[in-house]
Amino acid sequence: MRNPRLTCLLPLQAMALLICVPGPVLAESCFAPSRPFLPSDSQAARDYADIIRGDFEDYIQDIQSYFRCLDSERARAFEEAREVSEDYGRFLQLVGD
Repeated sequence: MRNPRLTCLLPLQAMALLICVPGPVLAESCFAPSRPFLPSDSQAARDYADIIRGDFEDYIQDIQSYFRCLDSERARAFEEAREVSEDYGRFLQLVGD
């Protein structure tokens, strides 16, 4: 028979364990770059062509970095999900389910 006083402490014990046990570094934050501005006025586009060209080139580099970040985060999340699934399997074996 379970002790009701100890049973009510289980959520607190679980929370304390989650706080105290260091986990993996938080998920990486991937931020999409802002689209470069393209003026609708053709004269303004010619006047600022060097700046606009640079903005587009920066965007292309930044979006490639963003895609690499997303790929990395996706791989990390899949690995974490695999580990959690294994942990859950061990938990179920431990409790006899």
